[in-house]
Amino acid sequence: MAESAGTPVKTQLAVIGGGPGGYHAAFYAADLGLQVVLIDPAENPGGVCLYRGCIPSKALLHVAKVVSEAAESADIGVSFAAPEIDIDKVRSWKNEVIAKLTGALGMQADRKNVTRIRGTAKFTGPHTLQVISVDGAESSLEFEQAILATGSRPVMLPGLKPSARIMTSTGALDLDDVPASLLVVGGGYIGLELGSAYAALGSEVSVVEMTGGLLPGCDRDLVSVLKRRLDKKFKAIMLNTKVAAVAEEKDGVTVTFEDKKGSRNETFAKILVAVGRRPVTDGLGLKTAGIAIDDKGFVKVDAQRRTSVPRIFAVGDIASEPMLAHKAYGEADVAAENAAGGKAVYDPRAIPAVVFTDPEIAWCGLTETEARAQGRKVRTSKLPWRGNGRTLTLGRDDGLTKLITDPETGLLLGVALVGPGAGELIAEGVLALEMAATGKDLRHTIHPHPTLSETLYEAARMLPRE
Repeated sequence: MAESAGTPVKTQLAVIGGGPGGYHAAFYAADLGLQVVLIDPAENPGGVCLYRGCIPSKALLHVAKVVSEAAESADIGVSFAAPEIDIDKVRSWKNEVIAKLTGALGMQADRKNVTRIRGTAKFTGPHTLQVISVDGAESSLEFEQAILATGSRPVMLPGLKPSARIMTSTGALDLDDVPASLLVVGGGYIGLELGSAYAALGSEVSVVEMTGGLLPGCDRDLVSVLKRRLDKKFKAIMLNTKVAAVAEEKDGVTVTFEDKKGSRNETFAKILVAVGRRPVTDGLGLKTAGIAIDDKGFVKVDAQRRTSVPRIFAVGDIASEPMLAHKAYGEADVAAENAAGGKAVYDPRAIPAVVFTDPEIAWCGLTETEARAQGRKVRTSKLPWRGNGRTLTLGRDDGLTKLITDPETGLLLGVALVGPGAGELIAEGVLALEMAATGKDLRHTIHPHPTLSETLYEAARMLPRE
């Protein structure tokens, strides 16, 4: 059960951080027979993902989807009155979802006899931790092995601090109110997801991105489909534009933009800074323990997720990119198994990425952009969804499935999707890559009709016959 004091003086495995990587590693290690202590300030496990990230954002995006579908249903002959949004009730529902999930994890930890310490920890040596509980009590914990899983935090623009009008993703998910106007600084997945949610709730949303496109690094074929829809949802999308200055005032936030045309000012009720995240490594005493960090601030790990101190592992956002909860799950399995004496190696062929906008974007494996940068020859197959029966019966005509294969062997190298439900469809692509499938294998796999999954089958049929 959770404790705030009386830390055990010794444990086989100490897990620092209760997010997806931390609790997953703790639970699996306990299943493998290790005595486990899980240290995290929250009442229950969950970390950023459950409390301030993946889950609350998806809850708000569900609200956005309901609002959008109601508005767009007029095109198919079903009209609704304008929605009345009770923001307090929406916030309460979102918080109930969080409470149910984190509470269930707390009960699971207790069933597995994982000792939970509410507090923080820092290394005082390669085998010892100083634990500071949430009530301020200090104690020492000796461990045989440890797993670091402290996650990441939002990056703030230089010179700015979070306030009532200047939000990070954490503040945006608190949903204190729905501002009349909102500037999203950063055109990455966090900014676009939260911007979409606030736009549906009633905010006039603008996005500013310093590069030449939304979702830098993502396949441009996918982004173009999303942008066409966001152009209708957002007031403005400003690309190749820099935020030069931000001034918080009594009635709003005045932002100075700079682009090739010069500079200009515009005032917004609130701004959301979503320019990235950084690993949480400060205050952990890593140097004292002898744990090395790379030039990007990540803890260095090997294929077994061991740090430069072999008995200390690191998983999740603190270890490497991509900063994704499901990537942390995979790393946690490897670290826990090795802590229990196994010889597991972290070597995925594909890690799926999903952007939960409308339409959703999802991809895994090699992208065409990466192939071009590597000078690698690939064969692509692109299938627009406008001819897919299931797409049209959903009242949509947007979407695209893209397959990337080796032109000589037909081996599937990458899968990319944009459209409603793309995040659910990408798992088939991940499995195909993990199983070293070819385009032929996908073409010979019978898919149900009528479904969106048929687009993978049809895109495979467009490839040359091996």
